[in-house]
Amino acid sequence: MNNLIVNDEKNKVRVVDGVSYERYGVQTHVLDKSDDICEVAQRYVGPNCEPNDVIVLSEKALGCTQGRAVKLTDIHPRPLARFLTKFVTKTPAGIGLGMPETMEMALQEVGTPRILLAAAVGALGKLVGKRGWFYMVAGRKAASIDGPCSYTIPPYNEYVSLAPAEPAESAKKIAEALGKNVGVAIIDQNDLGGEILGAYNLPYSNETLIDILHDNPLGQASQRTPFGIVRKVQ
Repeated sequence: MNNLIVNDEKNKVRVVDGVSYERYGVQTHVLDKSDDICEVAQRYVGPNCEPNDVIVLSEKALGCTQGRAVKLTDIHPRPLARFLTKFVTKTPAGIGLGMPETMEMALQEVGTPRILLAAAVGALGKLVGKRGWFYMVAGRKAASIDGPCSYTIPPYNEYVSLAPAEPAESAKKIAEALGKNVGVAIIDQNDLGGEILGAYNLPYSNETLIDILHDNPLGQASQRTPFGIVRKVQ
């Protein structure tokens, strides 16, 4: 099975610190909670990966297989969620907490006191020209929450996605399932930047991997490439 692709408008090769790396997307079916992520990796990534490759996986895809996607109609935002949403800065990277349903899930996931504190700190940050203070206080669970955009693949155009559970442990299990001495990283990546949520057996630093993935080679739209392969050019 050769389902490796280079997504539109993305370069196949990126050079970081003088080293060239090939980046491929791995197409799969649309994942949901009926899927075992290790079996999916074996089916789609296994035939295409080589020893010393680094396998990257979207946090949203992992979360979907864990049942960490909630249908919009099952979320009932409280007045506080509707109020706080008004102060969220919208970006091209995604909805984030910019809709009442995602803010409601942040209140449930993180707790109302912490979100209120984060909102106060974030407002102070805006006054002094600093961005990101809200999420520094609210934490990773809040930062990972996202809602549907115009390009979201159905049926997830009607869902809110939450942070995956135990990403580091998932990375280890996927690596062991593939069994080829590969590294695995669970990533939160968009067109504005990225973060490693959990990793196993990486041959270089998290910062280097984020630099390699700087232009988001997995794409943000309907590519159906939740997995990617990073391969050092010999």
